[in-house]
Amino acid sequence: MISEEGERAKSGGFEGELPCEDHWSWDKQHHSHEVTLGGKQLRTARFHPNWSSGTAGVRGTKILNNGRYYWELILSRRIFGTSMMFGVGTKKARLHEDSFVNLLGIDKHSWGLSHKGLIWHNGNWSYYTKPFRENVSTRIGVLFDGVAGTLTYYKDGKCLGIAFRGLNEIKEPLFPAVCSTAAKTEMILENMKRDFVNLQDRCRAVIVKRLNCKEDVKKLCLPLRMQSYLCDVIEDSLDSYRLVSKNLDYLEANFLTSIPGKT
Repeated sequence: MISEEGERAKSGGFEGELPCEDHWSWDKQHHSHEVTLGGKQLRTARFHPNWSSGTAGVRGTKILNNGRYYWELILSRRIFGTSMMFGVGTKKARLHEDSFVNLLGIDKHSWGLSHKGLIWHNGNWSYYTKPFRENVSTRIGVLFDGVAGTLTYYKDGKCLGIAFRGLNEIKEPLFPAVCSTAAKTEMILENMKRDFVNLQDRCRAVIVKRLNCKEDVKKLCLPLRMQSYLCDVIEDSLDSYRLVSKNLDYLEANFLTSIPGKT
C-alpha cells in the first residue's frame, strides 16, 4: 500500500540536483561490531559478515540539521530478512540489537524506512510504499530538507513522497543512518549532494572548482583560517578533486531552485 502523499508526490522521480557535491562517509567510530566499512572513502557498509544473530547499524559523519542534503544507497542483490533500513538518527540512536528488529525508529531518536515498505519512528509504524523485491539490486535516494523539516525517499529514481515531517524541530544533531538484520548484506553510499548554506559557502565552491588538491590552497597565500576553510571540502582521493558542477551557468540558474520535489 502506498501512502496518499506518496501518490501525490510521484511526478517523474528525481528531476533536479542540489547544486553542490558533498563528501562524507560512514562513521568508523560509530557503528555496530557487526558492521565492517570499506570501499572508496569508507562508503561501503557490510553487515553481519559471517552470520546474523541480531540487527547492526552505522551512522554517517554528516550533520544534517538546517541544511538540504541528498544521498543515494546502492543495495546489492542480497535484499531479504526482517529489516533493512535507511534514515536518520541522533547520537542517541541505537546501532546494535541482539535480536531482529526495526532498529531505525525503534525509539524517538531515529526515523527510518524498512525494505518491507514501512516507515518507523518512536516504536510506531505506518504503510509508506510497496515492499521491495527481494534479491534485486535497488537504488534508494534520501532527501533531507532541514529547512522544511521533511525526509523524502526515492526508489530507483521515483519519488515516494514525504515520509516524515517536523525534523526541523529536532535540536540535537541528526545524522544519516542505515541498518540491517540480514547476513552478508551491504549498502554503498553514492551521489551525495547538498544546497549551499550561505554566500560564503557558495563563494568557496566557486574557488575550489579551480583547485586540484589541498596543496594548491597553500599557493594562494591566504590566512591559515581561510586555507583551512577551503580544505574542509577538498577530498584527498586522486580521482575526486572537483566539488561543484563544471557548468557555472547551471549553478546560477539552479541555486535555491533545484531541490528535488521542491515547489
